[in-house]
Amino acid sequence: MNILAIGDIIGDVGLKKVKEFLPKIKNDYNIDFVIANGENTADGMGMSIKQFNELINLKIDVVTMGNHTWAKKDIFAIIDNPKIVRPANYSENVPGNGYGIYEIKNKKIAVINLIGRVDINVLSDNPFTCVETIINNIKEKVDIIIVDFHAEATAEKIAMSYFLDGKVSAIFGTHTHVQTSDEQILENGTAYITDIGMTGPKKSVIGMSVDVSIKRFLTSLPERYKISDDTNSIFNGCVFKINDENCKVQEVIRIKM
Repeated sequence: MNILAIGDIIGDVGLKKVKEFLPKIKNDYNIDFVIANGENTADGMGMSIKQFNELINLKIDVVTMGNHTWAKKDIFAIIDNPKIVRPANYSENVPGNGYGIYEIKNKKIAVINLIGRVDINVLSDNPFTCVETIINNIKEKVDIIIVDFHAEATAEKIAMSYFLDGKVSAIFGTHTHVQTSDEQILENGTAYITDIGMTGPKKSVIGMSVDVSIKRFLTSLPERYKISDDTNSIFNGCVFKINDENCKVQEVIRIKM
């Protein structure tokens, strides 16, 4: 079983890159299941019905979200779709699902989305206790558990990896948009990487316009972010190669194109 996770897709530039490279990556790595973080697909903040349909038409199996989940009104029309997973540790009773269970090649895969609490301006519940509760509820029902931890702080992500080591198949980080080179398989068998990066404009400040970003830092004045207009783009992600017999990750492969 080979699972591909695609880093935060930034606007139309990122979607175009996915359309261009996803078929090749699926073929080259014999991909069975695809997870994509889609919370930045609509102008860099949020996801509309249009972008969601584009992702599903590309045969992406599940779309994870993050701190921009509610940025577009469209999301409320599609948030209960089983192919969308928003952070599980959002406040109780918000719409949508914090995890989903999918069946591929006679294996049941659970995908859990979490949001961090360090340096993210989103009120949320404790991701550690939340994910522990979910795992205890589903561990006898699934073969593979994958976690997208959408978090800012490296320390929070690393702490979560050790907390979940041996409890999930893999945990990967999203949100910071810069791919890290610390992919590994931890002591108790859980695969981990701090951030799988982004898919979007190469000449940018984590996807946004360079000039606008610099102006914000120079002046400390509010300036509306906009996606970089650089048409030269990058594709970041990660492949988890999973043993079909014991459902443990054998290898973690970073994708950077």
